[in-house]
Amino acid sequence: MDKNQITRRAFLAASTTTAVLAGCASKPNTAKVVPGKISPNQKVNVAAIGGGGKGLDDIMNARKAGVNIVAIADPDWKRAAEGFYRCKDAKQYKDYRVMLDEMGKEIDACTVSTPDHTHAPAAYRVMKLGKHVYCQKPLTHTIAEARLLRKVAKETGVVTQMGNQGHCQVGVRELCEMMWSGVIGDVKEAHVWTNRPIWPQGIAAPLPAEPVPAEMDWNLWIGTAPDRAYNSKYAPFNWRGWWDFGCGAIGDMACHIMDAAFWSLDLIEAETFTAQAIVSEQMTDQTPPLKSTIKIDFPARGKKCPVTVYWHDGGILPDRPKDIPADQKIGDGDNGSLFIGTKGYLTAGEYGGHPRLLPDSRMADFKKPAQTIKRVLHNDPYFDWVDCIQNGGKTASNFEYASPLTVVANFGNVALHAKGEPLIYDVKNGKVTNNPKLNALLTKEYRKGWELPV
Repeated sequence: MDKNQITRRAFLAASTTTAVLAGCASKPNTAKVVPGKISPNQKVNVAAIGGGGKGLDDIMNARKAGVNIVAIADPDWKRAAEGFYRCKDAKQYKDYRVMLDEMGKEIDACTVSTPDHTHAPAAYRVMKLGKHVYCQKPLTHTIAEARLLRKVAKETGVVTQMGNQGHCQVGVRELCEMMWSGVIGDVKEAHVWTNRPIWPQGIAAPLPAEPVPAEMDWNLWIGTAPDRAYNSKYAPFNWRGWWDFGCGAIGDMACHIMDAAFWSLDLIEAETFTAQAIVSEQMTDQTPPLKSTIKIDFPARGKKCPVTVYWHDGGILPDRPKDIPADQKIGDGDNGSLFIGTKGYLTAGEYGGHPRLLPDSRMADFKKPAQTIKRVLHNDPYFDWVDCIQNGGKTASNFEYASPLTVVANFGNVALHAKGEPLIYDVKNGKVTNNPKLNALLTKEYRKGWELPV
């Protein structure tokens, strides 16, 4: 069997047996963790797992929120070079496990800004050491990992935040207040769309081997994934379009754009939901499709009626309602959301921003409902995270919220692999109920030495 087949099998024929972390630089504390106390007068010492690209953005935004950056770990030191330069006092590592071993007593919290396949092992290890964590979206690579991180966050009591920054901003909060005021009635249909992917997908075979750059430890970058030869078109950016490393367009953007629907429609309260891929263009064993539409049906939640949420990517847009003039913008154009209620329409932009009624004439005399949702400090997820570390409380997109949102997003990819078959997901038990064979898609096999207890 060649290496390409092994890679695919690792995604599909996943093991559901519990494993322990093995072969790592150290073993996290598995006893009950008590996070360190940090007073408002102390600076939080943060270590960055991932120092380039979004990692650099997270480092600099965390610094603005008042933390010390004490260490940076990244297997690609060329990618991390600017972060090293800007944080000259931070210790430099390639392996985040070694960093945590050597600096555990000095570190209060970590950012995790890596490709999707490394989110869970890094965040898991950090939380097991009693450290607070800010993890980029999607929270995890698989549904089993999302459930694991939610469980461990609750067990350890650390302060968590997922980097879907729109959730901390005013727009999505005003949207929820508008929706909950009943201004568009009962919502039975919603559409969410993105212009992603903006990286290559629809590729049938692994890329040819290239020499590994001297600054990169490719083995560390691969991490949990099945081994494959280095190619510059995997890293540092295009990994999102490869199943072994990323979650495609829905993984990249649903935790942003679908957040407004997830929150305002109380989708977190659904005990089950059904997903079906109704469009999938050129998906392969190696990569997600060039474009897709995924239909997700949620039953009634309390007083809220059943609702169907459609995810569109690759440039697919929802049909424009006939009573919305052609010159009126829906969403941000090529990204956004649209809610169709019994009394009208509501639309918002990429991060839930600029919520407004449609047609535009309905906004002329519209008075915003009273504020009922607390606003976040500086409307900023980093300030929110640091504030909760120092003063207590829960962040806006803590793992209790971020995990279920990620599960819905990642289940869209499971539906893509079902090739048009509707799949019913049992939220409480974390299982596909109508085709148990496909439960293998909720988790994955881990390369030896990188296992997680899922």
